[in-house]
Amino acid sequence: MTKEQKNEVIEVLKGKFAQYNNFYIADTESLSVEQVGKLRRACFNKDVEMKVAKNTLIRKALESLDSEKYAGVYDSLHKVTALMFSENPKEPALIISSFRKESNGEKPVLKAAFINGDVYTGDNNLKALTQIKTKNELIGEVIGLLQSPAKRVLAALLHHHEQKAGGAEVAAPAAE
Repeated sequence: MTKEQKNEVIEVLKGKFAQYNNFYIADTESLSVEQVGKLRRACFNKDVEMKVAKNTLIRKALESLDSEKYAGVYDSLHKVTALMFSENPKEPALIISSFRKESNGEKPVLKAAFINGDVYTGDNNLKALTQIKTKNELIGEVIGLLQSPAKRVLAALLHHHEQKAGGAEVAAPAAE
């Protein structure tokens, strides 16, 4: 790879790291070409961008953007590295988990995940990362919580109104 080609890769990676708040670093070393293709298709179908690059180029791209911000992921840059970029913080974790189930294996291995500024290192975090709430899920929960008291008030008012209306109907015929 020429120096010019390396610089191109670094620039592409810098663009991806700047574009996405979430990325996963996975080890795909022991996967066959067919399996890597299948993993790429799974990522494509879920709007996750997958890139494979040399660790030194990944590190240079991260360091040129913000060396302190990404310091926690540097130790994960070894062996074969696949980067998974996503707007949804848990989608790459779900892809890795389902890929493992389908292939009855333990690959790809999660080396690290960078989620909204937090670094999760090690494959043992995969299960927890599949349970992260997305922004839309959190907004939905907040709206649900805000609607709940209003629904109770409306239900109480309707119930009270129905009791009064029901009582008036019973009292009216008795008055005749």
